[in-house]
Amino acid sequence: MSKAPVASDRDVAAPRPYALAVDAMGGDRAPDIVLAGLELAADRHPTARVLLIGDEAVLTPALARYPKAARICDIRHASASISMEMKPTAALRVRGSSMRLAMEAVASGEALGVVSAGNSGAMLALAKIIVKALPGISRPAMVAVQPSSRGDSVMLDLGANIACDARNLVEFAVMGEAFAQAALGLPRPTIGLLNVGSEDLKGDERLRQAAERLRESVLAEQFHGFVEGHDITAGTTDVVVTDGFTGNVALKTGEGALKLAFGLLKNVFQTNLLTRIGYLLVRPGLERMREWIDPRRYNGAVFVGLNGIVVKSHGGADGESFASAIDVAMDAVTHNLNDKIRARLDQLGMLGADTDATPANAVAPEPVS
Repeated sequence: MSKAPVASDRDVAAPRPYALAVDAMGGDRAPDIVLAGLELAADRHPTARVLLIGDEAVLTPALARYPKAARICDIRHASASISMEMKPTAALRVRGSSMRLAMEAVASGEALGVVSAGNSGAMLALAKIIVKALPGISRPAMVAVQPSSRGDSVMLDLGANIACDARNLVEFAVMGEAFAQAALGLPRPTIGLLNVGSEDLKGDERLRQAAERLRESVLAEQFHGFVEGHDITAGTTDVVVTDGFTGNVALKTGEGALKLAFGLLKNVFQTNLLTRIGYLLVRPGLERMREWIDPRRYNGAVFVGLNGIVVKSHGGADGESFASAIDVAMDAVTHNLNDKIRARLDQLGMLGADTDATPANAVAPEPVS
């Protein structure tokens, strides 16, 4: 009697990786906002598999209150968590933290991306050490989507690298182009270098060198040139490239300006009976405007240039905000963000090239939060 064929190890299909590993214990109000965000995200990404990492004794009963999230999540126990105040060097020594285990899941290929609302500096340090940078990238950068008068645009770096050289800025342009393709669906996004003026002679030597390299590269047709601060909100280019110090200041200045504008409008409409009546008349338009620029829609900054998708949610996020961060991570995974970056680096002759900047797996100074 012939025997049934015995399946060899090679015949057994490898398990499908989790789409995301989620740090359930990171953030000001974790794990509640994490689970609330996953409950919303489960409707948007019903086929996603999520590895939820944190204190099992806390997560198991809590997840029972979120049936949609429970459907897509598997829990993995983590014996520790990283506080929002912990220094990156100290965070690296916490071996069993939920954030570290999430990074290790990505590094091993068990998950394609990680999302955390935890400590920014610790997250970047762990990502550099564990996930590591793509070949040819000297410094990963932080990139996010933001509103403009022409629609959404992206800007980087938003705080991961305080000082940058010309090569770093060219790398940021490559990563920004790929992110705009994945997040905004733009086949050929335009790119601008943030400067103190749009003229070719403006700015310092590193900016002029970066501009020259971009004009001589395969990105030449998409490179707009120098842009100024007002071009960020005008949407002059789809991608705005700058160093982390300038980008973080620009980002937080914009956030402050929005708060000021809405605060002034509120004061105006509360002045007297006529202004209150006027508010009732314009309220539908103001509500549409608030929805359009709602910061919760834009939550989720990506550390681009790593061997995996790493998304940082705002530490004070609510459920809706955290769901937006999940959306950002899923877009990057689904649209093969890193493959796009590798392909462009190859075209530029930078894939696997030696970098003369700080090694990506070194612990850099804490980024701007």
